[in-house]
Amino acid sequence: MIPQSFIQELLGRVDIVDVIDRHVKLKRAGANHAACCPFHNEKTPSFTVSQAKQFYHCFGCGAHGTAIGFLMEYSGLGFVEAVKELAQGVGLKVPESRAEPGPARAREAQDLTAVLLRAAQFYRSRLKDAPGAIAYLRKRGLSGEVAKHFGIGYAPDGWQNLAAAFSDYDGEPLAAAGLVKQNEEGRRYDVFRNRIVFPIVDLRGNVIGFGGRVLEAGGADSAAQGSPKYLNSPESPVFEKGRELYGLYQARRAIRESGRVVVVEGYMDVVALAQAGIGNAVATLGTATTPVHVQKLLRQTDEVVFCFDGDSAGRRAAWRALEVSLAHLQDGKQVKFLFLPDGEDPDTYVRGRGRAEFERLLAAAQPLSRFLLDDLAGRHDLASAEGRAALIHAARPLLRQLPAGALRLQLARELAERGRSTPEEVTALCELGPSTPPRAAPPRAPTRPVTPLGERLVRLLLSDPACAAAVTPAERELLDAPGFAPVAELIDLLKDGGCSTPAMLIEATRDSPHAALYRSVAGESLTASPEDPGAADAFAEAFRRLEHDRVKGEFERLNAAGPLSDAERQRFHALIRRLAELKGASRAGVRQET
Repeated sequence: MIPQSFIQELLGRVDIVDVIDRHVKLKRAGANHAACCPFHNEKTPSFTVSQAKQFYHCFGCGAHGTAIGFLMEYSGLGFVEAVKELAQGVGLKVPESRAEPGPARAREAQDLTAVLLRAAQFYRSRLKDAPGAIAYLRKRGLSGEVAKHFGIGYAPDGWQNLAAAFSDYDGEPLAAAGLVKQNEEGRRYDVFRNRIVFPIVDLRGNVIGFGGRVLEAGGADSAAQGSPKYLNSPESPVFEKGRELYGLYQARRAIRESGRVVVVEGYMDVVALAQAGIGNAVATLGTATTPVHVQKLLRQTDEVVFCFDGDSAGRRAAWRALEVSLAHLQDGKQVKFLFLPDGEDPDTYVRGRGRAEFERLLAAAQPLSRFLLDDLAGRHDLASAEGRAALIHAARPLLRQLPAGALRLQLARELAERGRSTPEEVTALCELGPSTPPRAAPPRAPTRPVTPLGERLVRLLLSDPACAAAVTPAERELLDAPGFAPVAELIDLLKDGGCSTPAMLIEATRDSPHAALYRSVAGESLTASPEDPGAADAFAEAFRRLEHDRVKGEFERLNAAGPLSDAERQRFHALIRRLAELKGASRAGVRQET
């Protein structure tokens, strides 16, 4: 857990306009800034950023949030990662807590990323002095611009070249970063030798590891002689193959613009596609697709296309990707598969046939549902009852992984057609539960557990948090009525101090049951001035209306109660006087409301 006081201090120092402008070019639009929304395709800017409120909102798709929320949605970062990235930019250190790794582990990770960055700079500097490596890259069709974009470098032939970049070559950091190893005689040597080096970068832009492609050996005594063709860094405290994807950091903008990410198998595939103008490709790091890979990709976009060779190995890899994708396929998300002709990979295909032809294949990629059903059907004899039963039996564990929804329903129907059964029978045999999926709520449509008057008070507080200072204890008691809990929560928070902007309020209530309401209202009122001179009067008027409704309700209950006691009669007349006072204080407003 990160202390809320630190979150508020952080939001007080960062400027959301600077944060977003680093990723999406903003233009001044009156008191705010605007751009085409990075979260959906549009031609007319509807993405608005308020510097005064430190909040963004898209009036097209409804995306909204603070600087922290923007990094989480735009970069796919977790909350803690987003906070750390913002804190680093303004020179703040995130306080440690019991729920986070200890100081020693945090320092170790920081030290390793610094070591890996220096190594990346060393490899990059050596590329310009390596005519063989440059000739190889040119032969593969790569320009200097693309090589620079991916930070491609060269690890020279030889055993201890990194000693030129690290005075502590025998120290622990190089070994912990996976850059050096030790032989049986206790002598250290570089892991990457005579290789084209591809830095692996996480979503925050930190170098966390390397991939290396060996060049032709320079002779029998070459340091790289006998090494594997491709080599990845070993796993370390900052690098875990099953969680990272090569090129994702560089591909984020292209992924958002295209609405699709292409997953390939090698570094050169990613780089070659980028050279051809297809910048939305990423690669797994010498490991099969994992559930974390799929989750990370589906946070970036709604469509994932796995591109594999058409041979048996490629189809096995595709099937593994299918299996780990099923549990994450909410309605509106798509996973597809593209199988290239035998002997082709994305690199050779795009260099030989061009961008347009590769994009034609992408557009015709096979949906997961078609791949699943066709592959299963091909394993069984559907001309026999036994084969059709085996088909449904084989599909059962796969369909059960899918979340209940339209896709699972459609798959059950198509499986029923191939198995000469009915959707109801397939649903029962596969134990899928009800065949009709529950109706999903519209996206980004928060529930509003608040009355219209309560929502008006929320809007005023988020527009001008200073209004809360004028709330008296008697007025605070009025908020204990049903439908005003969100208002009471905001006022209590503001009374405690620490929140001076709408963004601070939004982050302070991130875990509140009313968080969706606050974000929605803040977005809808983004264009209102935070220093509206009428805000305080409107806030006071809303409380007068709240008291008026309470007094009027009590008055009507007494009026309908029949004969009154002396105390009740006195209370009745007191209520009449109070109603008159409230109407006198705000006659026009009360008349309009009633």
